[in-house]
Amino acid sequence: MNTSKPRIIKDYDKLPVEIQEQIKLEYPYGFSDNLITFTNKDGLIVSALPFETEDRYYMVRMTVSEAIKIVEDDEDFDADGTLKEGIREEYENKYAEDEMDMDDDFDDLADEVSDDESVFD
Repeated sequence: MNTSKPRIIKDYDKLPVEIQEQIKLEYPYGFSDNLITFTNKDGLIVSALPFETEDRYYMVRMTVSEAIKIVEDDEDFDADGTLKEGIREEYENKYAEDEMDMDDDFDDLADEVSDDESVFD
């Protein structure tokens, strides 16, 4: 992890769709097996999915059961919890073409820190 990047803890459903799509590309076989635990700023043990962009490091808050439910409810994943091939190709093409535009979007997003986000050390 690059420690010079802003580090943000946020719930999956509060993330922009673009970040959710990139997370699906990073974890095409679901999220639950990739969760890590850490102690947050309040001293509580939290589970989260790590995800890094070019300019941010996210810890996406979720429990194992929430991770499973997110994938089960998402039409981008098949019944086995795997990202559908057509969806994967669509997102890969989308983000290969829009990579520069998305960097600007992330910069704008960083300026809008809301109450449901927290930065961690």
